[in-house]
Amino acid sequence: MTALSRQTLDRLDSRVAVPRYDRSAVTPGIVHFGVGGFHRAHQAMYLDALMNIGEALDWGIIGVGVMPGDRRMQEALAAQDYLYTLVTKHADGHYEPRVIGSIVGYLFAPDDPEAVIEQMADPAIRIVSLTVTEGGYNFHHVTGEYDLTNAQVRHDLEHPQAPQTTFGLIVEALRRRRERGVAPFTVMSCDNIQGNGEVAQRMFTAHARALDIELGAWVEREVSFPNSMVDRITPVTTAADIEELQRRFEIEDRWPVVCEPFTQWVLEDHFTQGRPAFETVDVQVVDDVMPYELMKLRLLNASHQALTYFGYLAGYRYAHEVCQDPLFVDFLLDYMNIEATPTLRPVPGVDLDAYKRTLIERFANPEIRDTLARLCAESSDRIPKWLLPVIREQLARDGDIQRSAAVVASWARYAEGADEQGRPIEIVDRLKEPLMTIARDNRQWPTAFIENRQLFGDLADDERFRRAYLNALESLHARGARATVEALVAR
Repeated sequence: MTALSRQTLDRLDSRVAVPRYDRSAVTPGIVHFGVGGFHRAHQAMYLDALMNIGEALDWGIIGVGVMPGDRRMQEALAAQDYLYTLVTKHADGHYEPRVIGSIVGYLFAPDDPEAVIEQMADPAIRIVSLTVTEGGYNFHHVTGEYDLTNAQVRHDLEHPQAPQTTFGLIVEALRRRRERGVAPFTVMSCDNIQGNGEVAQRMFTAHARALDIELGAWVEREVSFPNSMVDRITPVTTAADIEELQRRFEIEDRWPVVCEPFTQWVLEDHFTQGRPAFETVDVQVVDDVMPYELMKLRLLNASHQALTYFGYLAGYRYAHEVCQDPLFVDFLLDYMNIEATPTLRPVPGVDLDAYKRTLIERFANPEIRDTLARLCAESSDRIPKWLLPVIREQLARDGDIQRSAAVVASWARYAEGADEQGRPIEIVDRLKEPLMTIARDNRQWPTAFIENRQLFGDLADDERFRRAYLNALESLHARGARATVEALVAR
């Protein structure tokens, strides 16, 4: 068994690809917040690919952790010289391991926020990127405005040089660069939010403006916030994944990453101080990301929501199990074809029918073992961004919303906290307590869940949506998930 480190790269199994560049020559150019599995399977992977052809050596990544749980990632990466193994799992059982070397450091912000701020204030840092999840942008889910009542945000506004949040850290670094006459870095969101760059711009500008009106105006005017669309299924690394890497390739890696073969990144070419030549490694650098992100959010992401609650209630626990069931495949394709696709814009260079077939193949990959529990998590952040826009647009055009409304009902049924056999469901959501409290009244007050205006706005006032939702919820209670899906497919 070989413990992964800089010193052991030349002793790894010959089937394991390793960095072909001199890592000692790599210098930081990017600070990244949220070094989880997705970032390491995606942005860090693309940079490693560039470095392997002799480019972007001045774009090394310094990771930053802000949440308490991030300390474990910092410790795991530091112990192996910030190297990790990315394992691509093919549907036929073939594993493709590759050691990634583009991350060159990691700072845990609660230990030393000043070090994080000064790292970003360094003129060498030209991009600060983010994968902080949909819930990490601190905006109200109905108004879309920056939440200045957040306790940590209030702390940062009162103590701007000792911040606790991503917003406080980044804005303070921008303030120092402005004060020192250093051009601002680009803030590059890589999160699953429609118009993620525009959302980031609104939130960071609002934080800066709350500190200083002139600083806010400078951030809005001078800082670039490119939009992007990112895509790669990256399930949570399990103990079994670590053991399998050891068994197959004799690598001891404290926190490897597993992912599917498919990867896509569509990126708006809007950067303050340049960028790596991402297009060289198949990133789609475009003028307008919106058509691609709508395609992904409303087909892939919303389809995950369409399969996950129904699938879990029907007794499945993995996405591939659901997508190897012809009934659920038919349901997903009906949702995509009848309800989601009519809300999309033309997507240059993409065959939508082929894209949808590829989605089903990706979901059905048995090697990924993406858990439905992971896909069910943080629904209150996901459903309003991925599925409710489809419902609203279809209502406006008098289109079909039966399947989308049924997905909302399946979420409400899931939030009751017990499956159809009475076994408890562990709900993972920032609004867990209020959602479960409301959902427990589903039988006595069946519209209670959708009358939560914080999440649904005025949708409960629409008679067509109410009727479709109530029909699905009643069916889920009376006949169960599978029979409900069967009836929807039969339509």
